[in-house]
Amino acid sequence: MKWFILCFFLYQVGLSQVGIGTTNPTATLDVDGTLKVRTTIQETNMEVITDSIMVISRNGYVNRVDANDVVNAGLPSMVRASFSSASDIAHLITLTLGFGYTLVEFDNELTDTNDEYDPTTYTFTAKEDGIYQVNAQIRVNSLITVNTDFGIGIYKNNVLVAEQSFASVVVGVVNVTSPFRSVSTTIDLVAGDTITFKLAASLASVNILGNNSDSYCAIYQIR
Repeated sequence: MKWFILCFFLYQVGLSQVGIGTTNPTATLDVDGTLKVRTTIQETNMEVITDSIMVISRNGYVNRVDANDVVNAGLPSMVRASFSSASDIAHLITLTLGFGYTLVEFDNELTDTNDEYDPTTYTFTAKEDGIYQVNAQIRVNSLITVNTDFGIGIYKNNVLVAEQSFASVVVGVVNVTSPFRSVSTTIDLVAGDTITFKLAASLASVNILGNNSDSYCAIYQIR
């Protein structure tokens, strides 16, 4: 009798879908319930290990993924960008009427673990909800010979959330103020939120030095 039941079960598996805990199976073997495995064998073939991690998809199916994809999915966001040109004067930032804010064009991706920074729009778009540390720094040409305010700001969804700006003081023809402006903040982001950086100045134009140790932005997901 037991052999008959076993043979009947195997026959049904070969011909149709079998459900355990369900009368409406949607896969060759559809289990509606928990799964318990009492004994496993340790896999030692490295080629199998790198491409044999089993996951449950959103529709309930068991699929296989690459081990590297699992690791990468768990990595926090980490972005660093600078200017593609490393010349002494890389970018000439021009402001309308000499007063206003303009986008800082960090167009060179140095690091982007989750593909969240677009170097063509100079925009970071969060893929996950979380808390992020955001930093930016610029160094302007030290040849500025007029007193002027300038600084750099962090914008979330195009709204200013942090800024450092102070006057550049010239004595005679010598600029005695630091050419650096840097800003840093910790901010909550939800998926789809954007981060950009803008320069504020009271000059018609500002030359920003292009070396990535002088001018850059960095974004790191804390959690």
